[in-house]
Amino acid sequence: MPLSGPPKGYGDLLIRGLLAGLIAGLLAGVFAYTVGEPKVDAAIAIEEASAHAAGDDGHHDDELVSRDGQKGGLFLATGLYGAAMGGLLATAYTVLRRRLRTRSDSRAALGLAGAALLGVVLVPYLKYPPNPPAVGNPDTINQRTISYLAIVAIGLVAVWAGVIAARTQPVEWRQALAAAAGFLVVVAIGYLLLPAINEVPGTFPASLLWNFRIASLGTQAVMWSALGLGFAALATRPVREPAREAVPAL
Repeated sequence: MPLSGPPKGYGDLLIRGLLAGLIAGLLAGVFAYTVGEPKVDAAIAIEEASAHAAGDDGHHDDELVSRDGQKGGLFLATGLYGAAMGGLLATAYTVLRRRLRTRSDSRAALGLAGAALLGVVLVPYLKYPPNPPAVGNPDTINQRTISYLAIVAIGLVAVWAGVIAARTQPVEWRQALAAAAGFLVVVAIGYLLLPAINEVPGTFPASLLWNFRIASLGTQAVMWSALGLGFAALATRPVREPAREAVPAL
């Protein structure tokens, strides 16, 4: 399938979205491996030291996948995640393109990717920031999973509310204020309704926790930025200049 021409239908768009997502996921994997994995190793070292101090030296003997295997599988995981998000982005673009008030296909693709970064990543991140693998109570994993999925849904609703609110205003600066107000109201309600979860022990190094969370956010930012740019490059139609009238020869 040639990728140089404009897309010819949903199937064509989907393949381009999957390809853009795969590339973005691999780039995010490189970032996570370079920046995030050293923080994970440090957190695991702290966990092992605590277990050793408590007299438990054999709790890692039953690991199904070694750390080297986990690091190698990181690229597989980020690649598959990126491809899945690329497929969802292509589907959203197909469904919503005619409703987006812009004539630029590139701007529409980048806008959808930016909206996903805001609703799917930033809103959940501020409520439930990620913790290293060594941090967390296994008994609360179901509650944490449900709460996280709920805040993701709320983030998407907040983005939608911001768009609807902006369209109620005729002036550009009022559109921006309405969009921000609609978005923040939904987010604030979601934050208040969902429970607070903080399972980080007081003895865990604050600098390591902060660096891990920044690396996690950076991985998502790399993935969605690359996905938006890649999808915009692969899936948008070239802008055609209006035909110029021929000037009669003198």
